Amino acid sequence: MAAQRTPDGPPPPPAVQKLRIQYARRGRLRYSSTRDFGRALERALRRSGVPMAYSAGFHPHPKISYANGAATGAASEAEYFEISVTEQVDPDAVAAALDEALPEGPDIVSVVDAQPGAPADRLQASRWLPEFPGVELADLERAVAGFMAREHVEVERMFKKGLKSYDARGPVERAVTGVAEDGCAILTMVVRHTTPAVRPDDVLSAIAAATSFVPPRSPRATRLAQGIWSSETESVADPLAAD
Repeated sequence: MAAQRTPDGPPPPPAVQKLRIQYARRGRLRYSSTRDFGRALERALRRSGVPMAYSAGFHPHPKISYANGAATGAASEAEYFEISVTEQVDPDAVAAALDEALPEGPDIVSVVDAQPGAPADRLQASRWLPEFPGVELADLERAVAGFMAREHVEVERMFKKGLKSYDARGPVERAVTGVAEDGCAILTMVVRHTTPAVRPDDVLSAIAAATSFVPPRSPRATRLAQGIWSSETESVADPLAAD
């Protein structure tokens, strides 16, 4: 029997610290994917000199994990990832170095030492802000009220295993209409994270299915926050805050 191959050289240095990082995806970056950001991030980590921990094996890769990234086309003020490093570092220094090394568009918001557990466990709901150019506030109010009056509204989306139908109404905890400073009609909504994930475009499709409301232009969605959901206070708490 052939001997099992092992990588040449010593094993990579062990991780001694984990950092959780919040970044914002703004402007044209809303049209990039998490994979696109990942490539830019790895280059920025090398340029900034962050002592990254790497996996073992023939093809080592930096220990980076992403959690619940927004879909392509949505801006976000609250995207998260976690990195492991081989030396103790100052989170504020890492934040400044990464922000300097990244291209324009993604902005580092906060870096903290990771708490125990998986990052995704602290991301239970998102607060979204879709904007509706060319829509009268009264029309949006009627559509949202009709949608919220329903218990279930099914939508369909194509997944790798085929077309799937699921409820897009149940996860919506709050939906409040209003007007932005520029006069554009807006909808602030809190959506719990479920499987499959209910995205802003799913909610808008469900509103159309429930009320026949179809905006003249595609709404622009921004994730304002994601984190720990409290049904008592109906709020989304900062996932990086200490317990």
